[in-house]
Amino acid sequence: MLLIKNAHILDPYTGFDKKSDILINDNGIIENIADNITCECETLDAMGRTISTGFVDTHVHFRDPGQTQKEDIHTGMNAAAAGGYTTVVCMANTLPICDNLETLKYIQDKINEKPDSINVLQACAISYGFKGQDVTDFGALLDAGAVGFTDDGIPLKNSEFVFKAMQMAVKHNTILSFHEEAPEFVPSAGVNYGSKAAEKFDVAGAMPISEEVMIARDIALALDTGAKVVFQHISSARSAEFIRCGKKMGVKIYAEVTPHHISLTEDDVLEHGTLARMNPPLRKEQDRLALIDALIDGTIDMIATDHAPHTSEEKNREFAKAPSGITGLETAFSVCNTALVQSGKMSKMKLLECMSKNPAEIYGLKNKEIKIGNKAELVLLDWNKEKIYTNYQSKSCNTPFTGKKLTGSVDAVIMGDKIISF
Repeated sequence: MLLIKNAHILDPYTGFDKKSDILINDNGIIENIADNITCECETLDAMGRTISTGFVDTHVHFRDPGQTQKEDIHTGMNAAAAGGYTTVVCMANTLPICDNLETLKYIQDKINEKPDSINVLQACAISYGFKGQDVTDFGALLDAGAVGFTDDGIPLKNSEFVFKAMQMAVKHNTILSFHEEAPEFVPSAGVNYGSKAAEKFDVAGAMPISEEVMIARDIALALDTGAKVVFQHISSARSAEFIRCGKKMGVKIYAEVTPHHISLTEDDVLEHGTLARMNPPLRKEQDRLALIDALIDGTIDMIATDHAPHTSEEKNREFAKAPSGITGLETAFSVCNTALVQSGKMSKMKLLECMSKNPAEIYGLKNKEIKIGNKAELVLLDWNKEKIYTNYQSKSCNTPFTGKKLTGSVDAVIMGDKIISF
């Protein structure tokens, strides 16, 4: 058994906001929540810190199978736990692509090798081979445990195909997740079009319209089909406004924003170079502020890291030849707390909703509340501790946040009656 003493509980699912003790039994189930619980068992003193529901990230890359020099499922699980995540959803752009039962089973078998760690769920591809031509077997993949479908990293250019995929998603009551970036408006990837950084690194950059035009199209298609659609890593103010309008029309659309898009701008690429190269790229300050406003008013539903590990050798190439993406699981809470809560823009409870409750509910994940009878999937937080990241549980460290002074620390996650800390 595990007794958590003196915790300030913040539960974004129920609104519970009170100092209480939590008793977790040998089966990992919350047995009691009350003042001054006594028990002859392992005890965790949470005095001065917060216990909340574990974070949920619906957009991560663990590179397994196929690119395990960057990350594998087990190191990814450690990185997620170190960042306060108790559930993550892996994208389908593995090698081979997760568009078939064999690859899905390989991933699930690797996950099951660490039964006391966090929950790892797998999204499968919308189209076979990411070719945007033939829809995968949604029914069989869902029956085998897929949590949703995405061709993440590859935009779906054919509107007729997207319409068909949405119809299939409605038929199977599942969710689609879209990387929206029309290639005709991306002369070169990784940096904002026309920025000083694009000039410095002698590349043209990616236009905001590349994201916006595809979001506008897919709002129209989702309105017609009734499909549930997630727009990944929103980066522009106009994208947020399109989503706001779509929600007012009743479209079943949801949106992610990354910690880096709400804390950094195109100017940070000047300093960090390839460590701040990503798709979609960091935009202007007015975009960053608009994304925060959209997160606050619920236009953007959730924070997702798009955790994208790459090797140092790859990131040390010249800008035009380096891969896009940064790691994000371990730094996410500190970055978001610093940019949103410590700045006074957002309450603690609202941040927890965006990092835990909202993504879980959008993906249909149940029983995550801090409630008697539920499995304990908790995170221990210190909102005011200074944090400087220098070492990581991930195999990769391609992030501009290394060495940066941040505020807010994840001290542990609790999975059942097990404390996981690093």
